[in-house]
Amino acid sequence: MAKAILKFRSRRTRRSRRRIRRIPKGRIHIQAGFNNIIVTVTDLQGRVLSSSSAGHCRLRGKRKGTPFAGEAAAANALSSVVMKRAEVMIKGPGRGRDPALRAIESNPIRITFVKDVTPLPHNGCRPPKKRRL
Repeated sequence: MAKAILKFRSRRTRRSRRRIRRIPKGRIHIQAGFNNIIVTVTDLQGRVLSSSSAGHCRLRGKRKGTPFAGEAAAANALSSVVMKRAEVMIKGPGRGRDPALRAIESNPIRITFVKDVTPLPHNGCRPPKKRRL
């Protein structure tokens, strides 16, 4: 007869999922749309270390596209990462892009450069026809 193997949960305290990661140099991506803002912290190879968005910071509805949301998302994304130098890539036309950059500058991270990587069409796709009311 086979013995039943019981799995017991360890009595040790569980560690937090968001442990602090330490890297010397990284890259911070800010994606600022009209309705939301997403901040992602990666290393130089592109592996994601931490990310946050305005919705993750418990902002809902039209408050997700505000400058305060950009600041809160950047502060939340950088709370679990410690780095000395960072490159900042900003994408999108949203209102939260400058406050997110200011929140990054308030941390003790030295910013090596800030680059705007917003995709701009060279008159690519044909726009939809005008609405007739």
